[in-house]
Amino acid sequence: MANIENIKKYKHIHMIGIGGVSMSGIAEILHNWGFKVTGSDAHSSEITDKLIENGIKVTIGHDFDNLLKSDAVVYTAAVKKDDPEIIKAEQNNIPIIERCDFLGELTKSFQDTIGISGTHGKTTTTSMVATCFLKAGKDPNIQVGGILKEINGNYKVGNSEYFIIEACEYVESFLKFHPKAEIILNIDNDHLDYFKTFERIKEAFIKYVKLLPSDGFLVLNADDSNCLDLKDYTLSSYTTYGINNLNADFTAKNITFDSNGFASFDAYYKNNLYEHFTLSVAGIHNVLNALACISLCNHYNISKEAMKSALYEFKGVHRRLEYKGSYNNISVYDDYAHHPTEIKATCNALSNKKFNESWVIFQPHTYSRTKELLSDFAEALSNFDHIIITDIYAARENNIYGVSAKDIVDRLNTSRKANSEYISDFADIVKYIKEHAKENDLILTLGAGNITDLGSMLLA
Repeated sequence: MANIENIKKYKHIHMIGIGGVSMSGIAEILHNWGFKVTGSDAHSSEITDKLIENGIKVTIGHDFDNLLKSDAVVYTAAVKKDDPEIIKAEQNNIPIIERCDFLGELTKSFQDTIGISGTHGKTTTTSMVATCFLKAGKDPNIQVGGILKEINGNYKVGNSEYFIIEACEYVESFLKFHPKAEIILNIDNDHLDYFKTFERIKEAFIKYVKLLPSDGFLVLNADDSNCLDLKDYTLSSYTTYGINNLNADFTAKNITFDSNGFASFDAYYKNNLYEHFTLSVAGIHNVLNALACISLCNHYNISKEAMKSALYEFKGVHRRLEYKGSYNNISVYDDYAHHPTEIKATCNALSNKKFNESWVIFQPHTYSRTKELLSDFAEALSNFDHIIITDIYAARENNIYGVSAKDIVDRLNTSRKANSEYISDFADIVKYIKEHAKENDLILTLGAGNITDLGSMLLA
């Protein structure tokens, strides 16, 4: 059971932005530990509905009444300093704690916090690890950045010392954590609005690895040289995995794909056959994710049978190449990919599926990323047959970069012959697709913003 002495002084905790993926998980953990938890959010959602259903008081809009009764206020980074509730808490001398700082305190409460990090694949790999621990009866505590069907949500409160957590590098929030074990999946050029240079991204991962105790455990992707370098910055034991690097401890051989693009492969450990695995998620990138999971689970003595069964039963996470349905024998998928590397991985995963022509509707995410990686986006998207680009989803930014979605279309149309269109309005996109997509085509909505709503509009 977790040791909560370090946060016991807060009897009533009020959470601003409680409907966020991470915030809601924290709220449920606290609620289950007997704390009084209240919260507010700008919008209602499935997440806020579930919190209310589980007995947590959630206000859509501001809740000054519960805020003033609280011993501490936890807020998400999306909440600005001029938020009325933040100002009210400051005026009344109520401790204000940023989400990642508070989550760091929570990770102290567990003897075995397992952090899964990397620029791409965190949510899926965290979910794979969680599913294996569940199958092995380890009863872990889980917090993941997506909806995992196996736990009917994005968190689970367990009764063990294991806390499996998706550890995000953005604004170096993972440096607040107290991990006993880590998986580093990859290090890529992203979040440059914060990091500015790739060297600073790598420095953040070096600092993260240094958080491991000497009796900790590190799993590294041997196919990524920047990942592999991290072994030199820790005293903990480590293991490596890879597909291309045959010197890795865990490797995958004899990889085959079925008509859904799902892989089967032989996992080898130190050049000896370890076990045969079959996945129910598409793409070679998920073979790598599975190897990372297997490498960690082997350290925790999870049986091969439990791993094999869990990885076969794992059908993926919400918005990760998620099948939404079909109309007129046209399949509709949705994916969260918002970085060129992720788009390429998704495109490669689709290449193993059976269909006529592909249609992608891409919504770029943040102006800074679009500006910095403009050519890379055009290159990654050029592998689809038909491309529609819609307006940039601003998220946390203002457009000080002088970039627009049309810039990607211009790059595509000057470099290739295939059809590339800029369409702003979702209703117009639906109309265009309905008029042009043909039987047995495949449609993919792509991006981290509200582009996910488009699939339902198409199917309606």
